[in-house]
Amino acid sequence: MGEATDSPQLTSYYFDFCRKIRLFKTLISLSFSDLQRESMKSPGTLFQEKHLHGKRERCLNMWRLAPFMLSSLFVATIFSLFLLYSPNPLILISKHGLDSVPKQPPPYVQGHDSVEKQDHNSVREQHQPDHREPENKEENCDLFKGHWVQESRGPSYTNSSCATIPESKNCFKNGRMDMDFLNWRWKPDDCELPRFDARAFLQIVKGKKLAFIGDSVARNHMESLLCLLSQEEISKDTYKDSEDRFRTWYFPRHDFTLTVLWTKFLVAGQERMINGTGSSIFDLQIDRVDDNWAKHLHDVDYAIISAGHWFFRVIYLHEGNNIVGCVYCNQPNITNHNVEFALRMAVRATFDYINDCKNCRTRLVMLRTFAPAHFESGAWNTGGYCNRTVPLGESEIDLGSFEWQLRNAQVEEYERAREVGKMKGRRFGIVDVTRAMLMRPDGHPGEHWGNKWRSGYSDCVHWCMPGPVDAWSELFMAVLRKEAGLSSGLRVGAD
Repeated sequence: MGEATDSPQLTSYYFDFCRKIRLFKTLISLSFSDLQRESMKSPGTLFQEKHLHGKRERCLNMWRLAPFMLSSLFVATIFSLFLLYSPNPLILISKHGLDSVPKQPPPYVQGHDSVEKQDHNSVREQHQPDHREPENKEENCDLFKGHWVQESRGPSYTNSSCATIPESKNCFKNGRMDMDFLNWRWKPDDCELPRFDARAFLQIVKGKKLAFIGDSVARNHMESLLCLLSQEEISKDTYKDSEDRFRTWYFPRHDFTLTVLWTKFLVAGQERMINGTGSSIFDLQIDRVDDNWAKHLHDVDYAIISAGHWFFRVIYLHEGNNIVGCVYCNQPNITNHNVEFALRMAVRATFDYINDCKNCRTRLVMLRTFAPAHFESGAWNTGGYCNRTVPLGESEIDLGSFEWQLRNAQVEEYERAREVGKMKGRRFGIVDVTRAMLMRPDGHPGEHWGNKWRSGYSDCVHWCMPGPVDAWSELFMAVLRKEAGLSSGLRVGAD
């Protein structure tokens, strides 16, 4: 509408300018006598002559002749007079040109109330994505369905650049010679997963406390994240219990606390002792969580829950004072359950506790799904080993295996808890690593874990650092950004 109103006015100024150019050209080129005759003509006559030869052609011709007839001083003078004469000289600027400049979105982050506003510099880097088609594809990308592809860049840290790698996961220090297992990255089928960005991660969790709640594999994940973050900021080791199972690290520059809350089963459990020696038989209260981690939950902002490997033992399941079943006990008059059932009940009790916790500030709860072991030709205590050096392909893994069944039980409990959490102001996310790690039998320490006190045993449960375990934090960061209402940073497309 504005363009239609301004066009006639612009045309009038344009031809008036042309008329003035023509007059000045005439003054310069004509003889004195011609100038006298020309001066007798009225402006109206001159305007009629212009129309006889065509408005636009005469103006263009005059512009072509101007460099030969006018000095730069005269041109500048005439143009200055024109600007002074025009009431709105800026009308010559194209409106389409102004509109073509992209407008920056406002510096804000929209998300759940669990993720507070970040500092100004952080928010400027994390604008809320619009709703164009590529972004929708990004949101629909299944991060956890994909394959491992070769990448020559290598890991983000080494056992030289990260001082906190525990002895048992420092595979190269303990004699591992092959390095090809480091040259792979996880590639979702429909998008590209960004490499872990320590600076961006620390901005997201600034002022927060993140807790890994689970067994030694949860500790393995925390140790990997600690090394990834150390490339941006060196943390302070602020707490360690007598058994080195509860550990806390602090990042002062970002006021960020990272902790691991160790628990075998998530729920309360007790090992049966025989003549003062552990029997590897456990009694679990599947209706009550382990208070050793639960008492710390009140000041945790983000929690990552995981479990699984301790359930492959003889276990008696209790609700209150009643035995409701057992795993691997094979006793008459007691219902036999599989590992999947016991793990499901433990995860359910954990999520119910968090959802019902009124004094807990935890607003975002993550589930990290079961990470499989890769023993071959035996179990950990019967000569099993894991000495592969390259990943498996998608066609080589079994999605009907018991590891996948454990994963499915966890995912179902996560879905259940997420629906309940919506009504209670809590968000649940999932870091589904099972499929990816089924393909990585090459990523374990194996015999390279510093097994001084258990010679001959291989560790095919935990993961070398650096190694494929570092991909867990890349997946975790993508999920965390999405749950926080930020762009996930994924690039849509396949290889």
